[in-house]
Amino acid sequence: MTAGNGSGRQLSVLHLILMLGETNGQYNEHCLPLIGAREIAICTYFAPRLTPPPQIALFAGDGTLRGFFRALRAALDARRYDVVHAHAPGSGALLVFALLLWRRFWRFRSSLVYTVQDSFYDYKLRDQALMTITLTAFKRVVFCSHAAYASLPRLWRWLVGNRWRVVQNGADIDRVDRALSAAPTRRDGDGSTVVSVGRLEPVKDPIALLEAFAGGADEDARLVIVGAGALEQAVVARARALGLEGRVHLTGLIPRDEVFVRCAGADVFVSTSHGEGMPVAVIEAMATACPVILSDIPPHRELADGAGFIPLVRPGDTAGFARQIERFRQMSREDRLEIGRECRDHVTARFTLPIMHAGTEAVYRELPHLAEQTSRVP
Repeated sequence: MTAGNGSGRQLSVLHLILMLGETNGQYNEHCLPLIGAREIAICTYFAPRLTPPPQIALFAGDGTLRGFFRALRAALDARRYDVVHAHAPGSGALLVFALLLWRRFWRFRSSLVYTVQDSFYDYKLRDQALMTITLTAFKRVVFCSHAAYASLPRLWRWLVGNRWRVVQNGADIDRVDRALSAAPTRRDGDGSTVVSVGRLEPVKDPIALLEAFAGGADEDARLVIVGAGALEQAVVARARALGLEGRVHLTGLIPRDEVFVRCAGADVFVSTSHGEGMPVAVIEAMATACPVILSDIPPHRELADGAGFIPLVRPGDTAGFARQIERFRQMSREDRLEIGRECRDHVTARFTLPIMHAGTEAVYRELPHLAEQTSRVP
């Protein structure tokens, strides 16, 4: 593939995204904020749920292998890309299969970048198997956290060799601020709102969240859970059994800007998750100046990095989470706001999109064809 970025020409990047929607992290982090800074194209497996701005070229699949391969071939024929970036084991493996089938693999191989978005144990067995293909075939493999790389079994580490890099996830601080400016919020100051954002799946342990809320919040408190998933009915049933009807609000999937507003209006954010990569939802909550209570898992420890104002609780320890929720409830409004400001400052210093984009750009520039172009510039 040709580049030519030593001359200052924008990088041309094709992103492979399974499902394009308002909550998709790759779209919100790698595409939208870089309009005008890169030439961006997106190829999807499933039919998109939104239409991107005209500056982003879209090649839409229809949820079938034939539809995806048709969209992928159209994307690859449309222009020459400096980088082809896959963000899921399935899309990465299908890209390799397609390139081998079309006898284009060696032509494109130096442009292939794959991002591991989660810790290894969080992937289904099928995706763990597909990762053997992406970890072997791609020129660069990016991990969203040091914890995500450390989670790889020895065989998978051997497969990726020295081609791995870590680029930690970050929050779009500017977008957070725009959303909060457009919809001002206020805190009631009585510890009345607990918020959590995440899939309603076993790894996130929403049942533990309910039980901790029941044990640590007062009778006037409410719990807002943003997300959807297979455990939705189980969450509703458990809330009813705990006598929390009317105090637990499940929003389902909502626009990202509304998530920011929900977090900014809460007194504390709680994650009871047993596994993450580098949790964007937590980073974004901290960016809204919302205090957080997190499960004591490697990605959360990496995010907190010794910050004493972020309590870490053993996963599954509902009594421990309840004690922390009660502690925040009993704090003065001023103390909660100060912890929220510390959370915001922590993220602003280390986990922002510009920092993430600079790290990704550095990985791109390591690709042989881009490095060669850069080295030719006087």
